[in-house]
Amino acid sequence: MIKVRDLKVDFETPGEVVEVLRGVNLSVEEGQATAVVGPSGSGKTTLLNVLGALLPPTSGSVKIGGEDIATFSEKEAARFRNQELGFIFQQHHLLPQLSVLENVLVPRLAGAWSESEDETRKRAAELLRRVGLDHRLDHRPGELSGGEKQRTAVARALINQPRVILADEPTGALDGETGTRVADLLLELQKENGVTLVVVTHDLALAKRVGGVFDLSDQPDLIGVD
Repeated sequence: MIKVRDLKVDFETPGEVVEVLRGVNLSVEEGQATAVVGPSGSGKTTLLNVLGALLPPTSGSVKIGGEDIATFSEKEAARFRNQELGFIFQQHHLLPQLSVLENVLVPRLAGAWSESEDETRKRAAELLRRVGLDHRLDHRPGELSGGEKQRTAVARALINQPRVILADEPTGALDGETGTRVADLLLELQKENGVTLVVVTHDLALAKRVGGVFDLSDQPDLIGVD
């Protein structure tokens, strides 16, 4: 599902060019879960942004589902993100003025979908039931706990039935017990839906639970900044 070959990412700064990723090679099979680990500054989030078609690589090949996303135009990248990918961020990025249900529906506002609005709302409500938030449908994010916000983000990531989920420190802002519950839920839903999952994390316990581990510190001649 994911094949990265000889990936290089440079950032231009005043007076110099900083090599963030160099010579990165990564393969993730369809339906597999992989954790990306490495010390702070190793470029984990940068790699995730490249996989999410949010950041173009300086050079190299990045293929997801056979499509070379490194060659996408901005319009093609936007379509790909909306229809093929689900994102889970550490800070949730929920819209405060919308209800929990409306936040889950946000990704469906872009793109052309054959599913009716009623069908989508029913599926969103079912996802929220699965993550234990069926009693919070009409609540705003400000009324939720940290764990509830992250569970909302998990449901939102699944609403478009993506082939790939990219998660950036999904338990990093949560206490240990809440983080474990969110990790349990994410891995359970990933397996049930056959989704390819890439998780960036500093949590080695979570990385071991995910299964496959890709350590950026093992990449050749790597210097970087997150």
